[in-house]
Amino acid sequence: MEMKTINFWTLITLFVLSAFTLQAQEAEKFATIDTDMGKIKVKLFNDTPLHRDNFLKNVDGKIYDGLLFHRVIKQFMIQAGDVTSKDAPLDKQLGSGDLSYTIPAEIIYPKYFHKRGMLCAARTSDENNPERASSATQFYIVTGKHYTEMELDKMSSTQNIEFSPEQKEAYMMQGGAPSLDNKYTIFGEVVSGMKVVDKIQFTLTNEFDRPLKNIKIKSMTVSNK
Repeated sequence: MEMKTINFWTLITLFVLSAFTLQAQEAEKFATIDTDMGKIKVKLFNDTPLHRDNFLKNVDGKIYDGLLFHRVIKQFMIQAGDVTSKDAPLDKQLGSGDLSYTIPAEIIYPKYFHKRGMLCAARTSDENNPERASSATQFYIVTGKHYTEMELDKMSSTQNIEFSPEQKEAYMMQGGAPSLDNKYTIFGEVVSGMKVVDKIQFTLTNEFDRPLKNIKIKSMTVSNK
């Protein structure tokens, strides 16, 4: 009788844990960024909840609709979210527009690092922002470049950076921006649409890295898959 009772409650416990696991999986959120050049779909990480929830709030509030990709650097990243960029004339220098608050840093390194396709929060410099708090609206998607093992080893010795085997493989095979690691919050990743990201990264830009032709976020939508 006692053993049967233990087994019964063990089964109940396993059932409850399984239910919680399924709920956690179902709670995963995705956002589709519909741009002039196509759609980019990103997954938001649940273990960066402050950034996830803030991004979802911005999407629900239509904050991003009509904003531009205002900073584009080939083999590095594409950036958007300047709230003053909507309908901005082509000669306007962008990059300082934001809301009146910041998001506390949620840097989870080395679990999340700057390999190609990662969704990250922009921020002001360490000099003015030693806590590395993130912008309320501005984000970037890593495009990066491919590195050789020799280049990564040199970076390790000169900059005192330790790369895990996973990081090395990613930076050599996929590419990325290792110089940004452990400095900015990474809160998601592209799951489809990297061809669109590449179209944006190879657009012509001016001396301030702003595309010569406006690339607009037409809208963003949220989904569970």
